[in-house]
Amino acid sequence: MNIKDINVLKTYFNTPKKIVFVAHKNPDGDAVGSTTALAKFYKKLGHEVQVVLPNGIPDFISWIPGSDEVYRYDLQNIQSKRALDQADVVFLLDFNALHRVGDDMQNGLEAFKGDFIMIDHHQQPDDIAMVTYSDTSICSTCQMVYHFIDALELTDLIDADIATSIYTGIMTDTGSFRFPSTTSTTHRIIADLIDKGAENANIHNQVYSNNSYSRLQLLGKSLTNLKVIEDCKTAYITLTQQELKMYNYQKGDTEGVVNYALSLKGVVLAAIFIEDTDQGIVKISFRSKGKFSVNQFARNYFDGGGHDNAAGARSITSLEETIDKFLSIVPKYKQELFVSYEA
Repeated sequence: MNIKDINVLKTYFNTPKKIVFVAHKNPDGDAVGSTTALAKFYKKLGHEVQVVLPNGIPDFISWIPGSDEVYRYDLQNIQSKRALDQADVVFLLDFNALHRVGDDMQNGLEAFKGDFIMIDHHQQPDDIAMVTYSDTSICSTCQMVYHFIDALELTDLIDADIATSIYTGIMTDTGSFRFPSTTSTTHRIIADLIDKGAENANIHNQVYSNNSYSRLQLLGKSLTNLKVIEDCKTAYITLTQQELKMYNYQKGDTEGVVNYALSLKGVVLAAIFIEDTDQGIVKISFRSKGKFSVNQFARNYFDGGGHDNAAGARSITSLEETIDKFLSIVPKYKQELFVSYEA
């Protein structure tokens, strides 16, 4: 963060404020970790805080400290709107544009008369905030939250709960610290979080070792549906609504499944296409190795975006039409995929 923004924030929060912390729709570990961590941090400083998320938190991260105090905009609409109406400032965390919260909540945020503060690591953030802390080189918004607190010279306020929230967000957004965006700085922060009370082994077990039987069955079905386009170094997975229902799909059950496709030897581009008949869309996740930007790929063709090696998207056509479109596009990038990474 630059000195000017730090000074603005120090002055701004000199007096008690009513603060709402918001993250994107279908919140992941980084979204829940960053909102709950900052809420607890500002509560310690004497401010009135509330986390409002567009919809529910998946079971595998529902244990994060403070998750039980979160308002869901879709189910607790009156409470959520009241919190926004009364707020002085809203923190926008782990998303770069208001449409990422979904149509209903987007309308609420667009009508908000107070100030926005954005902390996010996705590309091309909208210019909507009083202060925007944006850095696409940082692995997670939770790491940025740590830097934010550090810039305010208040890391002594990070207790075990805050450390746990931040640790969880960094761990999940880096694939357990294996992605290229994980730096030596990340590991030094992780060490400090452990020193401050984050129980690393317990956090890992809570996230990755609490699978239901049906979730593992769904993973098996996903791998059965895996297809490989060898001459384009590409692999993709499909899941129909019927298959989700067959294996008692719960929110978060497909988290990380696309990484199995990317783990194949020789694969540079991976995707998963998940049918969602309730919303009338196909949800898409892209992953890549090396220099091939799935952020740009998703923006160009599927109304999505994210990071160079991890992006999300959606399609309003059928699952079959979406796959056909994908298969027609990928060969155009054959050369780029071959030189992207020594896989």
